[in-house]
Amino acid sequence: MRIQSVQFDDSRRLEWLETNGLGGFACSTIVGMNTRRYHGLLTAATQPPAGRMLLLSKLEETLVVNGERFELSVNQYPGAIHPVGYRHLLDFRLEPLPTFVYRAGGVQLEKRVFMVHGENTTVIEYELTSPSSADQCELEIRPLIAFRDYHGTTHRNGALNAVVSLEEGVASIQPYADLPRLFFAHDAAAVEGPGAWYDNFQFEIEHERGLDFQEDLFNPLLFRFPIGATRSAVIIASTGKRLSSDAPQLHTSEVSRRRALEDLAPGSDPLIRQLTVAADRFIVQRGKLKTIIAGYPWFGDWGRDTMIALPGLTLVTGRFDIARDILLAFAGSVDQGMLPNRFPDAGETPEYNTVDATLWFFEAIRGYLDYTGEFDFVKTRLLPVLNDILEWHVRGTRYGIRVDTDGLLACGEPGVQLTWMDAKIGGWVVTPRTGKPVEIQALWYNALRIAEDLSRRGGDAVQADSPGRMAERARSSFLAQFWNPGRGCLYDVIDGESRDASVRPNQIFAVSLHHPLLTGERARQVVTVVERELLTPAGLRSLSPADANYRGRYEGGVFERDSAYHQGTVWQWLFGPFLTAYCRTHPDPEAARLQAAKWLAGCEPQLSQACLGQVSEIADGDAPHSSRGCFAQAWSVAELLRAAVEDVHGLDRRLLLSADPK
Repeated sequence: MRIQSVQFDDSRRLEWLETNGLGGFACSTIVGMNTRRYHGLLTAATQPPAGRMLLLSKLEETLVVNGERFELSVNQYPGAIHPVGYRHLLDFRLEPLPTFVYRAGGVQLEKRVFMVHGENTTVIEYELTSPSSADQCELEIRPLIAFRDYHGTTHRNGALNAVVSLEEGVASIQPYADLPRLFFAHDAAAVEGPGAWYDNFQFEIEHERGLDFQEDLFNPLLFRFPIGATRSAVIIASTGKRLSSDAPQLHTSEVSRRRALEDLAPGSDPLIRQLTVAADRFIVQRGKLKTIIAGYPWFGDWGRDTMIALPGLTLVTGRFDIARDILLAFAGSVDQGMLPNRFPDAGETPEYNTVDATLWFFEAIRGYLDYTGEFDFVKTRLLPVLNDILEWHVRGTRYGIRVDTDGLLACGEPGVQLTWMDAKIGGWVVTPRTGKPVEIQALWYNALRIAEDLSRRGGDAVQADSPGRMAERARSSFLAQFWNPGRGCLYDVIDGESRDASVRPNQIFAVSLHHPLLTGERARQVVTVVERELLTPAGLRSLSPADANYRGRYEGGVFERDSAYHQGTVWQWLFGPFLTAYCRTHPDPEAARLQAAKWLAGCEPQLSQACLGQVSEIADGDAPHSSRGCFAQAWSVAELLRAAVEDVHGLDRRLLLSADPK
């Protein structure tokens, strides 16, 4: 992906992302101006994948040609953009590494940025790529450090220890005793001090979001590179000691790793190959096993997001060992029949406050077995956990989650948001959905059928009988209670005598899951209603525009955004289940596939609208459906990829069994 003739007004909204497989990351805009408090060259995961600290915010870069100074950096200060280095930016390309091409004073300079997989390390390489007649050409680099939690901001303070330790080719600083030491490996000819504060950086996106948007950064030292003579320069910022001479090998290794990722793509379709590479960004280490980061730049690993994203990120790409690690990691975290919804960033006790993450766990395991055929593993390591989960749900667990007398799954308490529609502002749950949400019934039925199938396959007919009978009862009650004849679709929530007739996307899961609750004409009617009222080129709206509560734009401060989050905002990940349901219910399979392919092709612009090469979390409900929320979201990438492989291209899963997991 490439952006030529870079224009500041457009490109200040285009972002790039690098990750390290630990939960750490680097990101910014392609013009080099940090517009988020999350932008930085090194956000280290100090307790992978958590404990993320933004250490190195950026590098101030000055190219000096024959005594004339050209500032390459871009910053926003109160009332001013300074310097204006974007005027020298000719070109940006994403592959194989984020690369910036500058031209100033007759010199063309290329900068490459990448993270080292498995390390809290960012490599920044500079190279003169055109002949220069300049007698003197020097590159000055001033690192600006933040050293803070990645959700926060830094401000000028007297507690910062400005002492820089210097060794041959390595400078390091530890501004605060409880944070890691940051090492700068370099091949500079000179390193100078002392340091100084740079005040009043502003982050325009945080300002728009109604959050703290101003920061002060500290510059501990200056590097001088005689790049006219050497033709190249390198800085390696890391929490471990490196040497600048490591850069070529690190570069080669990372490029090779990324090219190998493309080879995991199940097919030659360009979109599938792009999404396969994008998928790798979310797979990270948790202890000795793996997990999935829900989204960049601010989410950690969430149970619900992980289970929904697992098939697309790992199964359709043949990375079965990673899927296995993830399932084991979360199986070991089940408590009172519940999967954790969130692992806090600081490493505290996981939060168990979701009703659907646990049920998505069943579907992820079914998918794993379908792709791998590893029944012995599922039977011995996972099936006992699933059976224990069912027992807890029958007798009741946290937050009123229990099987009701009609066989359906009830959930909810005042002030608690348990479904994926989980926005909460203070004590106000925006979409409480207490009672029996429609997708929870679909997931519950699907889970019961999966447990039944697994027990029967394992030769335990007695164990299989119980979930089988519960599934029949749940389906019978669902069909009797959830159909809304007035709208020709499903109610969203039933709570006692109350029927919520809001047209939301949650009903699509009654058709799209492996064991659907709805089939035949009613299933087709649901798909028709969802297509007519909720489908956009970016995904499904979370509420019909015909509803009085519909909010078409996700913007403003925290209150405005959170109150719109599930009240019309488009969710990209819902495209996956919609395409599955559409292809499943259409009377002409080939016509359905062709239509699904057209819709999927319409999603391709999403990969170049916010974070290049990634798919955002959400978009506005109203046209032009601008990308919002996290600029890179795991389940958005995963569900587009899964639907593209399984539903649009119909690739034979058995072919994936021979893939070499990496």
